[in-house]
Amino acid sequence: MGTQAAVTQISQETAQNKHYPDKGNASLYQKDPTAFRISHLCEMLETYLEMEQVAEVYQAYLFGAEAHDGQLRKTGEPYIYHPLAVARILAEMHMDQKSIISAILHDVIEDTPFAKDQVEKRFGEEVAELVDGVSKLTHIEFASKAEAQAENFRKMMLAMVKDIRVILIKLADRLHNMRTLGIMRPDKRRRIARETLEIYSPIAHRLGMNRMRLELEDLGFLAMYPERYRVINENVKKARGNRKEIVGKLEESILERMRQEGLVGRVVGREKHLFSIYNKMKNKQLSFSEVMDVYALRIVVNSVDMCYRVLGAVHNLYKPVPGKFKDYIAIPKSNGYQSLHSVLFSPYGVAIEVQIRTEDMDRVAEAGIAAHWLYKNDDEAASNSAQVRARRWLHDLLELQQHAGNSIEFLENVKIDLFPDEVYVFTPGGEIMELPRGATVVDFAYAVHTDVGNQCVAAKVDRQLVPLRTKLLTGQTVEIITAPNASPNPIWMDFVFTAKARTNIRHYLHQLHHDEAEELGKRLLNKCLAVHGTSIDVIPEDEVQLVSEEQGFVSISDMYCALGLGNHIPIVVALALSQIRKKMGDRTGRDDEKELKSQPLAIKGTEGAVINYAKCCRPIPGDPILGFITAGRGIVIHTQDCKNVAEFRDKPEKWLDVKWEDDIHGDFPIDINLLVISRRGVLARVASTIAGMEANIENVNIEERDGTHSTLSFTVMVENRQHLARIMRELRKMEEVIRIQRINK
Repeated sequence: MGTQAAVTQISQETAQNKHYPDKGNASLYQKDPTAFRISHLCEMLETYLEMEQVAEVYQAYLFGAEAHDGQLRKTGEPYIYHPLAVARILAEMHMDQKSIISAILHDVIEDTPFAKDQVEKRFGEEVAELVDGVSKLTHIEFASKAEAQAENFRKMMLAMVKDIRVILIKLADRLHNMRTLGIMRPDKRRRIARETLEIYSPIAHRLGMNRMRLELEDLGFLAMYPERYRVINENVKKARGNRKEIVGKLEESILERMRQEGLVGRVVGREKHLFSIYNKMKNKQLSFSEVMDVYALRIVVNSVDMCYRVLGAVHNLYKPVPGKFKDYIAIPKSNGYQSLHSVLFSPYGVAIEVQIRTEDMDRVAEAGIAAHWLYKNDDEAASNSAQVRARRWLHDLLELQQHAGNSIEFLENVKIDLFPDEVYVFTPGGEIMELPRGATVVDFAYAVHTDVGNQCVAAKVDRQLVPLRTKLLTGQTVEIITAPNASPNPIWMDFVFTAKARTNIRHYLHQLHHDEAEELGKRLLNKCLAVHGTSIDVIPEDEVQLVSEEQGFVSISDMYCALGLGNHIPIVVALALSQIRKKMGDRTGRDDEKELKSQPLAIKGTEGAVINYAKCCRPIPGDPILGFITAGRGIVIHTQDCKNVAEFRDKPEKWLDVKWEDDIHGDFPIDINLLVISRRGVLARVASTIAGMEANIENVNIEERDGTHSTLSFTVMVENRQHLARIMRELRKMEEVIRIQRINK
């Protein structure tokens, strides 16, 4: 049946007041005549969609019913019940027809023989992309279930960045699955419930969809902790009767005061949902009666001006609790939520939580970003702040995934990002920045821009210089000081709070480590190639690429990196390259080619994390040294007389001839011990002497030997052996110093 024919049929049957036919599936509903039908869905859609659009949805139902024909849910009902129920949830939000169609077809690609291109051919590219965004990656093998879950989540979130309706369909899908979760095994119920509470409920909250969040949380709570749910639910029912009278009196007294002031609005009592009660009891160590002693009222009016006037009226009626007022109208929450919040002392000896908001704010508070579709003719709602803030969050998610090392890391970062308890701070220009509670100055820098975070060197809070680990508080003004050549410090990972900062720092350090390893790998390979009378610079790139692929690497860069980190042996690659050179006919013609000796690898001291200096012997420039290739760490440098070198004597393949560069700059740690006469001020004089020789002291330890002597152990930063010799010579001149020696552990 074509769309036009469907429109004609639907129009006729509407005029005759008949249900839409469940074509080809009439038997589906015979067992359960109360089931939600396509006829019910079409009647709902007619209240806000055009007839042509309803007909398109009907066509999608016929397609979906055919695709899922013969499939049953674990409840025993026909599978098509589920897509219809998901579509109903979206229809209640007044979503557009493309979303409804995609909801009906959301499992077609994943669970039936129909492919994405078939859906696209029938219903267009937009619907096909939405359905594909919700579908799991079922045709790829993963190392673990956690990896599969994380990769599916990453795929869904990326699709959501392109079209936010993907997550709305997924949330509706999850909500219906939670409503029918009772049929599952207990272990599977708990796994799905945990996932719902950790990921999907917070996403609904982040998108401002309060009504859906509350139901997801309560259903998740029921599945995770059924006994706790039962106890709290029974106690709430018992308390409800006593509370009803007090809530009614509070509502009436506030309405009466509003009438006296000429203020118009409605007052409704709010009942806490079960998961919220449970969390408050657990997190704040409260009893059930203490949680239930707080009464909640919502006042909804017609304008922002009226909100503040009502606030004044209720504060005149009941005394406000100091420090418990929050203005989320002037500064909305991250999900676009707006309201005035205040806690009042009531005459009944209980506290009253009051929320005051406009009708538009109430609509956005319940529907969040879905309010954009729910009231698409309302210009104010269409551009509501929930929509704008959701887009900003999606942009941040895209940046997170670009810098995440893998899907599991991305999932963990998003979980961190989903639980913001906001603080609001100001830029020097007066712009409000929103950060999660616990965020530091560095988090603020990355929130401004990734480059600002990477180049951050200092910060001022309220015009005062503060440490970068300083946690921010609402109302502070933050100024970031940057330097062009600055870079992230690994120590920042110990205190940054936001996923964006953590991901960007990790990405920068990983890239830096990769570059250092790649450079060292190239140098190691060149050293081995010298034996064969050639170097990497004269070998054509296509030959190097061919060898890298033969060795199991995707790119030349990956091969160099593996060589530098000690995960692959340079001699093997050098031999393969020399052999391919000979095959290609590239001969030097030298008879003594094999007699060429490789020069030691020159250590510059600036190689970064891929060159490590052994802590047992603390090598410094001027020391005779050896290098040992260690998997994952690159090269570890020891002095030749180090005690620990002996254990590597039987592993010649791990040895590497190394030497110091002629012109090397930098500071290197060295351990020295001094036996001194115990006199007042001796430590200060020794430290002063070392500092006078332009050396920094990294660490000092004092050990009493007897009543008259002490051992002072220093870790000192020196430039080379000559610098160390000058320091030791100067220390020997002190009359308190009996003996001085360099430590080789």
